[in-house]
Amino acid sequence: MFLTMSTTGTAGSPATDLGFLLHKHPDRAQRFSTAHGTAHVLYPEATAERCTAALLLEIDPVALVRSARGKGRGAAPDSALAQYVNDRPYAASSLLAVALGSVFGSAVKGQCAARPELPGVPRPLRVEVPVLPARGGAGLVERLFAPLGWSVTADPLALDERFPEWGDSRYVRLVLEGELTLAEALRHLYVLLPVLDDSKHYWVSPDEVEKLLRAGEGWLERHPEQLLITDRYLARRRALTRDALARLAEADDTEPECLDNAVGAPVDSAAGSVGGDTTGSGVGEGGDTAGKPVPLAARRREAVVGALRAAGAARVLDLGCGQGKLIGELLKDPRFTEVVGVDVSVRALRDAARWLGLERMTERQAARVELLQGSLAYTDRRLTGYDAAVLSEVVEHLDPPRLPALEYAVFGAARPATVVVTTPNVEYNVRWETLPAGHARHPDHRFEWTREEFRSWAGSVAERHGYGVEFTPVGPDDPEVGAPTQMAVFHKRNTEPDRGGTAATTTTTLTKEATAV
Repeated sequence: MFLTMSTTGTAGSPATDLGFLLHKHPDRAQRFSTAHGTAHVLYPEATAERCTAALLLEIDPVALVRSARGKGRGAAPDSALAQYVNDRPYAASSLLAVALGSVFGSAVKGQCAARPELPGVPRPLRVEVPVLPARGGAGLVERLFAPLGWSVTADPLALDERFPEWGDSRYVRLVLEGELTLAEALRHLYVLLPVLDDSKHYWVSPDEVEKLLRAGEGWLERHPEQLLITDRYLARRRALTRDALARLAEADDTEPECLDNAVGAPVDSAAGSVGGDTTGSGVGEGGDTAGKPVPLAARRREAVVGALRAAGAARVLDLGCGQGKLIGELLKDPRFTEVVGVDVSVRALRDAARWLGLERMTERQAARVELLQGSLAYTDRRLTGYDAAVLSEVVEHLDPPRLPALEYAVFGAARPATVVVTTPNVEYNVRWETLPAGHARHPDHRFEWTREEFRSWAGSVAERHGYGVEFTPVGPDDPEVGAPTQMAVFHKRNTEPDRGGTAATTTTTLTKEATAV
């Protein structure tokens, strides 16, 4: 397996500066031992006008299996022929990425002792990988590299050129062209080569999170395919993925809400079709003036705030507030005189306080907001007496046996006049082509409901606790699978059953319902 990196030069900046950046002299062919084989660095061409460096990695598939000792993918202790006869010696993979980081370690870090001014200068670069596994096809290759400033060519390779009717293989010939620093280019390759191969060939430990964050610094925080990249790079290990995403969100000063934005944008609303905007950062119905889709998380907050306004709520609970994005939206509207955020995570509350800027708020503004640590599985007297409560993308994070406890704590004990609940619509997941079948949008989701399941749960909750309920889709409402997010708005009825089964009158007036249960 190998790749080449080329650059062009000018009179004041010769192309052979590439040798300084890589710390490898163009006049010598060099070899290095790696954990999985022998790496060779050579320069097919090296002139002031154009310079190309090649990295060739020789892999011994038999030694690779034996050294794995049963760990990781492809290393099961059986005698399967596929362990020994495979594409490892020929196709770029996580092994090539490891060699890249090992052989060009200083260049990846952006260090050059001999010419310290060079690493920070963007230069025209061309990267070619002749054989690259691409699980997700050429379209996914484009979505991974194009947002990083690359011009991408991903030509599918035929299964067998002698038999074109067999179609294309899962491999592509990749060519990237762009003007970036060499360190940026190497870090992109270090992360995205194993992501496209979707197979780590060594044991994935917690150290891999640190490696991902170091290599992804400055670009992964805002990449539209952040969830896919993180999940694949960490071999779909849920705990590691959650840790990485939380730390990426902290670095970007945002909450990891993109995890629930596994949706696409409609490309032909008249036909009711849903197309291929699978950026993972949101959905749009036409997008904004710059042509960018409106994130689903923003639409969800807008829908929740709209429901609270319609209910006339002034004192609001945000249950499971996370890092406080909804609280921030509510504080923009003076009609919400008191907003209380509740979360079981002290770290989330600390992040929310920082994101909201509580220390910088005026005394009058700070008096409108309060953050409380507490579990929604237990009743809490502090939560009684409020006009409304919001459970936005919360219920799906609970194990199903714990739902009755949450139900009673909110609807039976706190009993706000209005309760707003949002949750993913699992039927919509088929519209996100990079989400594997059967996988939830968020690695921490314990379940995801269909529209019928959500309506059944909400209806039974409303009946048991004396509420009416209405349902509203959030995001593009696909005629076949519905909207990506489903929202239920509960309103406490003016009569409700007391604990003895008789009707007890309340002073709460039921607002207009789209669907009453």
